[in-house]
Amino acid sequence: MKKEAGQKKEKKKKVETPQDRLKMEVASELGLAEKVKKLGWGGLTAAESGRLGGIMTRRLKKLRQEATNTEG
Repeated sequence: MKKEAGQKKEKKKKVETPQDRLKMEVASELGLAEKVKKLGWGGLTAAESGRLGGIMTRRLKKLRQEATNTEG
């Protein structure tokens, strides 16, 4: 079935993961949540994306360390 001109392809709803929730939480803390909602993740600058990724990495590392420390 061909699409007619002007029709948009429907996006499948992605199941939100804990990492997705963390990403949006950090974006909110950096004041980027509205920009992400309006433009999507691709609308962020390289500096904004790098900062967001760096904070996420630190938090995930800390959470892994805490989980390891409580197991032993």
